[in-house]
Amino acid sequence: MAKADDSNIDPEALRAVHIAARHALDRASAWGVYPTPTPVILKAANLRIAPASAFDPLRLMEYLVGKAEAAAGALKSAISKVFGIFDAGEDTIHIDDTVSASKQNFLKLHEVGHHELPTHRKLFRFFQDCEKTLDPETSDLFEREANNFARFVLFQGNGYAALARDCKLEIKTPIKLAKKFGSSVYASCREFARTHSRPCVVYVLEPIIYCKGAGARAEVRRIEASPSFLEQFGRPSEQVITLDHSLGRVLPIGRKMTRPTTVSITDRNGQAHECVAEAFDTTFNVLILVYPVKALTRSVVIF
Repeated sequence: MAKADDSNIDPEALRAVHIAARHALDRASAWGVYPTPTPVILKAANLRIAPASAFDPLRLMEYLVGKAEAAAGALKSAISKVFGIFDAGEDTIHIDDTVSASKQNFLKLHEVGHHELPTHRKLFRFFQDCEKTLDPETSDLFEREANNFARFVLFQGNGYAALARDCKLEIKTPIKLAKKFGSSVYASCREFARTHSRPCVVYVLEPIIYCKGAGARAEVRRIEASPSFLEQFGRPSEQVITLDHSLGRVLPIGRKMTRPTTVSITDRNGQAHECVAEAFDTTFNVLILVYPVKALTRSVVIF
């Protein structure tokens, strides 16, 4: 089942988050610096990263128990794997250093968001973020606000979209931009689709599995589409991609990438459009970028 949106907040709240995020970038003089300098942003915010040893499971539980006693009811308890912790009382962030460096950047900035947003500091002295709250299934407003803060800072406001607009409309572009900004390919592909001026959509799939009698299939984790794609085609609602689906032929089975391949997508008026689909396997997810041929501004060889 596709995950729910993890960053949807009302416009007024989003404006407040963006103001705080701009301030964080300004204070660190981080605009136009690549990759986005997360350590400098942390230092400018007077935050420090706890030693990796603090994330040892036994020591972590001792730490949480101690904080629960000291902070009385101010602890937000995790119910699944912990990724990051912000201790407002000590201006300290704890990050699980077993996750990739690019994912750590987003996690760190997410925790900075808890520090920078005034309401967060007032209501909670201790934040504990876990798989459930970081996952889009949550409806927790604070987590959504912190996600938006991290997204704005990591991709430097409209900086990512401006660079993407001048690049080829292809899967390699968000892969390259991920390295430039210091993000994961997953986050970069999401940003690419959400902010692109041309119609395009990214399907984020769970790893491909094989079912007896049905062959390869991949559950849809989430779908991100550009505003112009949504206007023309509406929001896709697939829950799974199988080999008999129109996108089944671009599943990267036994390889990392698939070349641009023609597919057909029907718009909101029932008219079919020739589109291009290409995929990349991150090992954690399969990412499929789809865009109408008419959206291309440069030539692309399709198969």
